[in-house]
Amino acid sequence: MIEIIPAIDLIDGKCVRLSQGNFSDKKIYRENPLEVAREFENAGLKRLHIVDLDGAKNGKITNLKVLETIARNTNLTIDFGGGIKSDADIQSVFDAGAKMAGIGSVAVKDAEKFFAWLGKYGGERILLGADVKGEKLAINGWQTETEIEILPFLKDYSAKGVSQVFVTDIAKDGLLQGSSNALYGKILAQSPELKLIASGGVSSLEDLYELEKIGCAGAIVGKAIYEGKIKLSELRQFAEDKN
Repeated sequence: MIEIIPAIDLIDGKCVRLSQGNFSDKKIYRENPLEVAREFENAGLKRLHIVDLDGAKNGKITNLKVLETIARNTNLTIDFGGGIKSDADIQSVFDAGAKMAGIGSVAVKDAEKFFAWLGKYGGERILLGADVKGEKLAINGWQTETEIEILPFLKDYSAKGVSQVFVTDIAKDGLLQGSSNALYGKILAQSPELKLIASGGVSSLEDLYELEKIGCAGAIVGKAIYEGKIKLSELRQFAEDKN
């Protein structure tokens, strides 16, 4: 059964969405992230994906207070990422109430540190974030493209103990044109043991059924909710139908 994971992307403490990771193409949806999180919880959703876009861009966690506020005032299981660079950073994220830390750039640039965190906190608390453009990784809030190919990268990291990953196809993100099903199919064919969370492009319930068919463990849904393409009542019904 696929898990629906709504997303809150933060800039200056507000809920925003970017298109294809472009910081100059930003739309502010809501001023109060806690209100949004409570709406997700009231709709029966259990998880929440929080991205500190300021942190991802600047390499320094910026919206920790928002995480604290949401964690303290809801029962959502939160994963938080963006700007986590040091041992103190990742500890601060857990101390603020996140159950999982989303790690992207560090996993690519400093594998030794990443695997030290994986060893210390375990695979259940470390969520690898892999952002791809043309099946190659991009880091630093999508601003830096690399020559690292996603399939061998995930195969290697899975063999070393990574159990869960969310993969975002930047070309799809924020466009509401469907998710990167072919890519996810390739990943799961190669590494079926991975708990793969799809991210980017989900625009309808049909997309969610397709991702479930492929074998994705979860799907991050952001813009489709904010733009009213998928209603929270529909997500509640989707989840109830699965139980």
